[in-house]
Amino acid sequence: MRLYLASTSPARLALLRQVGIEPVVIPSEVDEDAAVERAVAANGPLTTDAMVQLLAEAKAEAVAATGLAPDGSPIDGFVLGGDSAFELDGVAYGKPHQPAVARERWLAQRGRTGVLHSGHWLIDHRGGSRRGAAGATDHAALTFADDITDAEIDAYVGSGEPLLVAGAFTIDGLAAPFIRSITGAPSAVIGMSLPVLRDLLRSFGVDWTTLWRDAPHPAPRE
Repeated sequence: MRLYLASTSPARLALLRQVGIEPVVIPSEVDEDAAVERAVAANGPLTTDAMVQLLAEAKAEAVAATGLAPDGSPIDGFVLGGDSAFELDGVAYGKPHQPAVARERWLAQRGRTGVLHSGHWLIDHRGGSRRGAAGATDHAALTFADDITDAEIDAYVGSGEPLLVAGAFTIDGLAAPFIRSITGAPSAVIGMSLPVLRDLLRSFGVDWTTLWRDAPHPAPRE
């Protein structure tokens, strides 16, 4: 069973590989800002949940509409779109892109708890044609340490890591020591909720393990 990932996110790709899945990566080329603007113009302001779900669906649908994998073969399997945003005090934050923006966000979230929203849209495209679709969101609450120094924030921002990730942080990279606790699926913070993806696959009668290329071999604990 093949999984087609409608995303160029290194974190989502690494996460899937970590659990034994080697997806076919197909960039969606969706203009996310324009998609949100159209939705707001049509229906009014979006909740963070609605926004990440809208974009996850848009990405998957854009890839499925082409019907073709990068090598020109028909898409035969499942197409997955995902999107994430971090919410603090009712405001949704995506990728900061600029160091000054990332630093401002870290100063605001130091010692605070926010929620990472992760949207998913899965299209059943087995046999080379669309057979159905389903989606869901997941959430994880994160509490940041209250003793993070300005120097640590400057060093982290200077690493470049937070510039291209939702909320300006990672839990599987340099920011991990700054996060005190997580309530919810840790994978949802990294880029997608693996439990939600498993549930969506099961809704189509597909077992998670059929996507394994090879059984994963976790590193032994000592």
